[in-house]
This record gives sequence, structure tokens and C-alpha cells, in this order.
Amino acid sequence: MSTIEGARARARREITAAIKDEARRGLAAEGASRLSLRAVARELGMASSALYRYFPSRDDLLTALIVDAYDALGEAAEETLAATPRDDPATRWVAVCGAVRAWALAHPHEFALVHGTPVPGYAAPQATTGPGVRVPLALLALTAEAQEDALLAPPTWDPLPPPVRAEAEALADEYAPGLPAPVVAALVAAWAQLVGLISFEVFGQYTGVVTARDEFFAHAVSRIAADIGLPTTRGGTPEE
Repeated sequence: MSTIEGARARARREITAAIKDEARRGLAAEGASRLSLRAVARELGMASSALYRYFPSRDDLLTALIVDAYDALGEAAEETLAATPRDDPATRWVAVCGAVRAWALAHPHEFALVHGTPVPGYAAPQATTGPGVRVPLALLALTAEAQEDALLAPPTWDPLPPPVRAEAEALADEYAPGLPAPVVAALVAAWAQLVGLISFEVFGQYTGVVTARDEFFAHAVSRIAADIGLPTTRGGTPEE
């Protein structure tokens, strides 16, 4: 790459980042449904025609923001997974779930973009799928490692309804060969429960109901770990 090409690529990255940063400010101020390329361009002092060279439509910009949010959530989960020891899967589970919650509380409008009300008129493209499954795949990897280490006690989810078993077995074949279908079904439910717990907090649903939120969250996700079959420990949040 020539010096001129390198400078152009660097300038494009910087302008792209500035556009997305301004769009995130717009999300916080007015919500995703009111995101406008013209408004972003105006705030940046750019001509709309110039901004369109970076993001041809509002949906392209939304997709970029969604991918960034999913990737940041995924990185939070994966980094915590890599930094925690395998010999205590339940405590590890609580830590990974806690990392996802911490990111969501620090970036509520971006969390709302990916787990809140759908944006009218927007259909997420295939490009969002891979980033969108990084957190559940991290939780799946944690559980698979617990099984490899003979630390997994399969949950008592049998008998699964035949359609549920078939779907769980298909997911196991694709993502975690060898994991029992009841474990995979429990993991799908766990992902939904985790998003629900965090959403209730981010969207203010605990007001007047739960004040000890750190403790409540840790207890709730530790019970989810037990439902999956991850062994619990004493001395930390999880208990028998």
C-alpha cells in the first residue's frame, strides 16, 4: 500500500468512526427510529452527499451500529471467559454474564438497539448474525468445556417434546457436538433469561421492586447455571 493509499484508508476509518459516534449520540438523544443521515451529516458539518459515500442509507448505518454493539458484547463475554479458570464453571458463568450486564449498563442505548424494540422499517441483514451469536456461543463454549472436564451434570429436562429435542440436537450437531440435547435446550432458555434480566434493569423495570441489583443478578444467573447442570460452589455467590 502506498503512502497516499494508506493516508486515504486512515482518513476513511477516522471519518467512519466519527459518523458512528455521532449516530450513537443521536440514538441516546432521540432513539433509533429517528436516526437520520441528514441529521448526522449536519452535526458533523458534512454535506449529506459526502456522508452517503460512507453509508449509502440509514439502514446501512444502523447495521454498522448493530454489528459494533454485538461485537462489543461478544468481546466482553469472550474476554471474561478467557480470563476465568475452568475448574469452577458456575462462578465462571456468573462472571461472563456479569460482563455482559456491565457492558449493557454502560451502553444502554446500544443495548436497546440490539435487544430493545425493533426499528420500524428496518430488517437486519445476514451481516448481523455472526456478531449477534457471540455471547451465546461464549456461554456454549463454557458449558462444553465443563463437559470436557467432567464437571457438567445434565439438567433434568427430559423428556423434551420431540420438536424441541430435534432442534436442540441440530444445534448441538452444528455448534457443540456431544452436548446432550437437554443441555442445549437449557442454554437457549438461559440466553433468553439473561437478556430478559438485563433488559429489565436497563429499561427501568426493577424500579420500586429490586434495589439490591448486583446481588439479585448474581443470584439469578447462578440459579440459571444450576438449571444447565453447571456445578455450584460455596464461598461465592452460587450456592447449593
